[in-house]
Amino acid sequence: MFRRWPVSRLDAELVRISGGIRPSPVDAALQNLGRTANHSKLWFAIAAGLVARKGATRRAGLRGVVAIGFASFGASLVAKRLFPRRRPAADLLPLPRRLIRRPRSSSFPSGHAASAAAFATAVAMEHRGAGAAVVPLAAAVGYSRVHTGVHWPSDVLAGAAIGVGAAYATRHWWPHRNDLPVGEQQRDTAAELGDGEGLVIVVNPGAGSAGDAVTEVEKAWPKADIVELEPDVDIVAEVTKRIDGDVRAVGAVGGDGTVACVAGIAVEHGLPMVVVPGGTLNHFARDAEVETLDEAQAAARAGAVLVCDAGQVDVTDGSGETERSVFVNTASLGGYPETVRLREKLQTRWPKWAAAGLASTRMLRRAKPLDILLNGRRHKVWMLFVGNGSYEPKGFAAARRPSLATGVLDVRYLRADIPYSRARFLLATLLGTLHTSHVYRHTEVPALDVVLLDGHRRIALDGEVGPLGRRFRFRVRKGALRVYGS
Repeated sequence: MFRRWPVSRLDAELVRISGGIRPSPVDAALQNLGRTANHSKLWFAIAAGLVARKGATRRAGLRGVVAIGFASFGASLVAKRLFPRRRPAADLLPLPRRLIRRPRSSSFPSGHAASAAAFATAVAMEHRGAGAAVVPLAAAVGYSRVHTGVHWPSDVLAGAAIGVGAAYATRHWWPHRNDLPVGEQQRDTAAELGDGEGLVIVVNPGAGSAGDAVTEVEKAWPKADIVELEPDVDIVAEVTKRIDGDVRAVGAVGGDGTVACVAGIAVEHGLPMVVVPGGTLNHFARDAEVETLDEAQAAARAGAVLVCDAGQVDVTDGSGETERSVFVNTASLGGYPETVRLREKLQTRWPKWAAAGLASTRMLRRAKPLDILLNGRRHKVWMLFVGNGSYEPKGFAAARRPSLATGVLDVRYLRADIPYSRARFLLATLLGTLHTSHVYRHTEVPALDVVLLDGHRRIALDGEVGPLGRRFRFRVRKGALRVYGS
């Protein structure tokens, strides 16, 4: 039996002072606020609103939810059991301020304060504007627990400390941009696009609503040749037939799949490329530091470009036919292509980010190992990741590239020839020891030859399902892609 956590004189005095505050409409407001924050309902509702937006706000919402999970575990499942403490006596407060249903768990620490601080801190890490709006609300939730008499002030302070720590703990598994090394981008100049004359740009209807996206592009580049991406249109053929001597650049408004498709055209024709983020995660645009249409427009007007590598893979099927594809971020074999296909099915009922999480969980459980040759050496793996460039951090959850022109492929794979390798992988990821784990391998090479020994599989390219094949030859097209960016 754990010894009860003591109540200090300062705690008792502060509660008496709070109890002596005259009744006002604020009493009811703080009661309602505390109830709204029960089980983190308030924070989940705000997170849903943040996740609905693209870019930093989405990352803020997702990081906030993860931080709540860590904080709830630390406060409710660990600290409350280790440090039992009685709640403040109900008679210390006026009757109208008391909660009808008082919690029966340990008073120390405050779970409400832990979740509030975790969410607010995590949101502020990713988006200062959203953080400025959420932090005062989190502080009000924390104070409401003292005002309604269910916590001592030190309970709230301890809970807030746990919450802040939980928010920073997310950076161990999900590194923040500031935690990663900064690299030097290679820069050059290209045609100044100005009003868009000579620009052929593809707009994906998935980038918000098609009408809004087209309207915004027309305002930015009124003389551009705009191609709307539709299911029955061969976008490569459509853009290629519009390329003539007057075309000075191509562009894409959409997610990484759209960007990769147009990047292949840009590489083939030696044209610079405009990238406007419009997808779910926009990995390539983020690494190129182009977060908005305004930033892309400014770089295009100035003719400033980043020199980038392009990943290339030649996929050979059983009949010996080869299909060549360009990827700007990652390619993978194993569970991920199946995850993408399952995600696309689930997207009819779930948002894309939620469908991706559900699909990943299911496929990790159902995945079958691959028997392959890697540059002539035999391996059995659960999945193989090939990145266009050197990614950071060096664990399996690659976050970003400090430079887009490194001349290497970032190769990572999870071994399947060791007992309980998936469980050991998850444990090593949680403990931050993946770099020393026997089940995980990482290397950087200029080229990679992969041969499947157990049939054919589809490859995933930049989050989309690619062609079916048995042999996959990867290489880096060093400096082959130039993207407008400052």
